[in-house]
Amino acid sequence: MSNPTRKHTALPKAQILIEALPWLTRHRGKTVVVKFGGNAMIDAELKAAFAQDIVFLHHAGLRPVVVHGGGPQISAALDRHGIVSEFKAGLRVTTEDAMDVVRMVLAGQVQRELVGLLNEHGPLAVGITGEDAHTITATKHRPRIDGELVDIGRVGEITEIDTGAIEALLADGRIPVVSSIARSQDDGHVYNVNADTAAAALAAALGAETLMVLTDVEGLYEDWPDSDEVISRLTASELEKLLPELASGMVPKMEGCLHAVRNGVTTARVIDGRVQHSILLEIFTDEGIGTMVVPDDDEAGDTK
Repeated sequence: MSNPTRKHTALPKAQILIEALPWLTRHRGKTVVVKFGGNAMIDAELKAAFAQDIVFLHHAGLRPVVVHGGGPQISAALDRHGIVSEFKAGLRVTTEDAMDVVRMVLAGQVQRELVGLLNEHGPLAVGITGEDAHTITATKHRPRIDGELVDIGRVGEITEIDTGAIEALLADGRIPVVSSIARSQDDGHVYNVNADTAAAALAAALGAETLMVLTDVEGLYEDWPDSDEVISRLTASELEKLLPELASGMVPKMEGCLHAVRNGVTTARVIDGRVQHSILLEIFTDEGIGTMVVPDDDEAGDTK
């Protein structure tokens, strides 16, 4: 007869699963919006791990919604078409010709690949763009550079979100995958919108529990470049004070987090997409990784 006191080799796996139990209970039935980008979008292993994480969330009873951009893929496609990529105020100048390529890459390439990866696990993912069912509506965005309003082409500022199509997909047990293209409010065209901004706007409109933004850094650094200590948690007001000092690439991400928690989202997190399964680590473990932003009134610090 086997010795019942012998430590079973699979026991650590059980302990890891049990550690997730409080978080499974807390997040069950909640909507989580995940912005997919950075290295996680380029590296094959990271892409596969991302798809596994999203499917895991789905099977764990959460309602994931994926929003993606496609900066590197758009730049490569514009190069192939002989269209020069120009950036002003951190945004891609998007001519009519460039917009055709942007739309083709986001809806026809990046979104299709992501839907395919998710659907290796079952009939789950459905791709849409902000144009579908009026999901995202925008007007022309003119950034202010040196005091002047500048025309950067077909770059949109979100004016309205209609969550009907996404809610219907979630109710049907699907995983919506949303490309950050918007319909125009006023001129019949389409707009390229920043995917961080789109994810934040969708999270707020959906009343999501969590917005997660994948980046290529560990989180928001305490005192960059003098220190690589990551701020693990900060309130909306604390973040607002830091915004003017941030590197340009982090601004739309952190502004998105700020918008989300100021508009009903319980937590917004910036996490390192270079770490395999970073989404699961963040949602289902005690440690968590990255930087979490919470509303000002959440001083208790028990939000996970």
